Amino acid sequence: MRQFDLAKGGNTPKHVHAWEHEVYVLAGQGELYTPSGYKPVSAGDCILVPCNEEHQFRNTGENVFKFLCLVPNSAN
Repeated sequence: MRQFDLAKGGNTPKHVHAWEHEVYVLAGQGELYTPSGYKPVSAGDCILVPCNEEHQFRNTGENVFKFLCLVPNSAN
């Protein structure tokens, strides 16, 4: 489990990996990029990112966008 804090205007790179992960948004507003486009996400949202799916998170709000990223043990 890791916590990410994205400052206003910040983002993760678009990327792909061979394991799924679950995301819980702690604070702020952002968008999740998926192959079908960007989707809004905000505090309290739970997200499943399937394995081998390109994705990216970006902060679209005025405050820090915080989320937890959880990777199952089977990814090791």
